[in-house]
Amino acid sequence: MRWQTQFSPLRKCVPLARSLVSQTLASWGYAQEDIARVVLVCGELSANAVEHGGRPGHLFEVRLTVDGPSCLVEVSDADRTPPRRIKAGEDDEGGRGLLLVDRLSAETGHHDRHPIGKTVWARLILDSPNEESVCTS
Repeated sequence: MRWQTQFSPLRKCVPLARSLVSQTLASWGYAQEDIARVVLVCGELSANAVEHGGRPGHLFEVRLTVDGPSCLVEVSDADRTPPRRIKAGEDDEGGRGLLLVDRLSAETGHHDRHPIGKTVWARLILDSPNEESVCTS
């Protein structure tokens, strides 16, 4: 299963991305615990795309690809600068997003996106979807 959408690189679009990811995974029959983990990862990567990779005139893109128990979350933006983990101080409000993504994911990484930008990705392992709650068209 695959889903993808593009968003304007604005902070107000991050909650929309999280909401659409949540709705998509629910329609595919995933449990709320799995949905919550994927939404958190998607939100962190999307916020980073807006904060650090947003460029006027360029959208950021969120993709989900589910294959068996593996859920690949990919967020692409217009900046080639690789993500960088920083050590957040005890009183810092930010700086823990990539650490959180690492802890929730089986693996993470990034690669260049052509013709512009990069894609940051995280692979999570999910429980099997509940077949009775899968929406089909």
